[in-house]
Amino acid sequence: MRQIVLDTETTGLEPEQGHRIIEIGCVEMMNRRLTGNNFHQYLQPDREIDEAAVEVHGITNEFLEDKPRFGDVVSDFVEYIRGAELVIHNAPFDVGFINHELRELGGWDVVGDICTVVDTLVMAKKMHPGQRNSLDALCKRYDINNSHRELHGALLDAEILADVYLAMTGGQANLLLGGGLEDGEGGDSAAIRRLDGERLALRVVPAEGPDLEAHEARLDTLDKAVGGKCVWRSSE
Repeated sequence: MRQIVLDTETTGLEPEQGHRIIEIGCVEMMNRRLTGNNFHQYLQPDREIDEAAVEVHGITNEFLEDKPRFGDVVSDFVEYIRGAELVIHNAPFDVGFINHELRELGGWDVVGDICTVVDTLVMAKKMHPGQRNSLDALCKRYDINNSHRELHGALLDAEILADVYLAMTGGQANLLLGGGLEDGEGGDSAAIRRLDGERLALRVVPAEGPDLEAHEARLDTLDKAVGGKCVWRSSE
């Protein structure tokens, strides 16, 4: 499964009022593992950025003067997200802006025709009804460090959202035996020891009764969160 965690920064709140995207940040995951194949681009909006927006993300018109326009990168961006599942927090906002940019150019399919979308804000509201479900609130709830986030930034927020999404849907799955990470950080092949000769007789104790019921209840919760079968049931 290829998923793209996406976030944007904009000149304001309403594309219908002429506001534009000024930053796109995307983080790629394959089978719930970060690949490092990310997409990040600042964009020249050809209009002034609202002061309130600058206070949120800190991006100024002066910084964007020499940056490409959306039309200059649209081909690379569309091919990057094509066929993937987009993971976005408050998806109508970002998708609305992206679709507005695509329609302004003409000749491009909208997001719904290019890929599918999962809204983590909708997921969070179902999982934690009546609670705050902003990205900061979810970081606190799932014990994810976002202390380096002084201002909003599309790539930084996408990286944080990737951690939040993995925590919401059952935790990361990129650890190897011996406690090492898949990319080798903290891993040591010498820590994995093969047994030669006669193998030890291991006692297998299958789950039953309350344990099985608790397991099924957990899978039901994950099914509801992803709006279908979670990865563990999909593999059955």
